[in-house]
Amino acid sequence: MKARDDACASTVEQARPTLAAVARRAGVSAATASRVLNGSAPVSGDTSSRVHQAVRELGYVRQRAPGGARGSGAVSVVVFDDMRHYQADSFYARVLLGAEREAVRAGQELVVLTALRRSPRDSLLRFLCGGHVDGVVLVGLRDDDTPAHLVRASGVPVACVGRPPNARDLAYVDADNEGGALRAVRHLADAGRRAIATIAGPRDMIVAGDRLSGYRRAVAERDRPELVGRADFTASSGEHAMLRLLDRCPGLDAVFAASDLMALGALRALRGRGIRVPDDVAVLGFDDAALARRTTPSLSTVRQPVEDMGARAVAGLFQPDGPPARVIMPTTLVLRESG
Repeated sequence: MKARDDACASTVEQARPTLAAVARRAGVSAATASRVLNGSAPVSGDTSSRVHQAVRELGYVRQRAPGGARGSGAVSVVVFDDMRHYQADSFYARVLLGAEREAVRAGQELVVLTALRRSPRDSLLRFLCGGHVDGVVLVGLRDDDTPAHLVRASGVPVACVGRPPNARDLAYVDADNEGGALRAVRHLADAGRRAIATIAGPRDMIVAGDRLSGYRRAVAERDRPELVGRADFTASSGEHAMLRLLDRCPGLDAVFAASDLMALGALRALRGRGIRVPDDVAVLGFDDAALARRTTPSLSTVRQPVEDMGARAVAGLFQPDGPPARVIMPTTLVLRESG
């Protein structure tokens, strides 16, 4: 299987050399090759020479120059997640609503693409870098932001919704995830809750790490123990994580779930155990999705301005050339019946 994949990669390189091929030939990462060709950060002379030599040997040609003319009349939003999450999590639909609003205002069509997290990227990158779109918004990047660097190196404006792993030379729009979690858990502690657990998201997602950091800061400030469960931002995983936390910590009296979907799962688990919310256990979520107003009891949560994040990301694609914009949007604690 590996031999076949290598052969396919070789065929792609011969047909149209890519920045990834240049990076492999030079023995550097794609992000480093991008920085050399963009001049966006200092790189050693030896590294720069190897990259430029690889460019000459492969005949690599950047298909668009940074700040060059735009004319396709379309921008693309690429969601990196599997279809199950894409359909179940309203976060993506809300991002797209905001992105569409701004694209229409700018006279652009919106092209929506989904990409499995572990799928090959060659065909996707050929489309994004091939003159078909005037800008690209990437949503849901995890621990690999190579696609963002490759698109940017091709001269296509790119922005991320959510802080990417290597944010130094990438534009992004994010919510104040750490601050929102901090306020939520402080509220629980100040309400007299003594054993406050959290249902955190996956380890390879920066947003999950930021919300976990906010939780940890709050329990440390209020001298509460850390009680951490893990899930994957789905309702079923939140339910399972809540059951595990109850088994480990039968005295817990509050839980901060790092998404509303996981909080929904937590409510199901508590109801199944006959535990009253908020009398016995308070529950707070994060997102303020529409479902937060429809749960029983209605869900207290942290509101993030998702639609505005999508709109700001698209708007940033058409700003004059300059340093990449990094926008952190404020969050708001919304108190309802659950805590």
